[in-house]
Amino acid sequence: MFELRPFEHRTNRAMRPYDPFREMEELERAFFGGRPFGGERDFGGLTEFKTDIQDKGDSYLLEADLPGFKKEDIHIDLDGETMTISAERHSEHEEKDKEGNYLRCERSYGSYQRSFDISGIEEGAMKAEYADGVLKLTMPKKQQTVSSARRLEIQ
Repeated sequence: MFELRPFEHRTNRAMRPYDPFREMEELERAFFGGRPFGGERDFGGLTEFKTDIQDKGDSYLLEADLPGFKKEDIHIDLDGETMTISAERHSEHEEKDKEGNYLRCERSYGSYQRSFDISGIEEGAMKAEYADGVLKLTMPKKQQTVSSARRLEIQ
């Protein structure tokens, strides 16, 4: 049990088809951060939202920065021992662009998500609140059961 570590999906490099530009894209991603230029859209550094996790003794406090999101657009899904936090920001300026109202538009839109291992968490007692662009999850730890030692008699 690794206690609330972010879930990272890693693919087997040997199984991926050969791409002569992969190493350059990985170098660019490592140097500049986020997604490579060109190809996919870069969401202004929000490809992965940032979280802080504090151990409060009997519980964990997870704080996720999600500025500019509406509470209705944030979802917390529990599936077995995995918790996924997802958020989606919709673009409302596309129609206005055709009218020429924007000189420059840098606000990002898209969907974002992160998954966490919650195998040591009491799922039924979790609480979530969202205020001022910060999602706060209070997650009580499961009670550790101490096994009592005993001797079995042989019959």
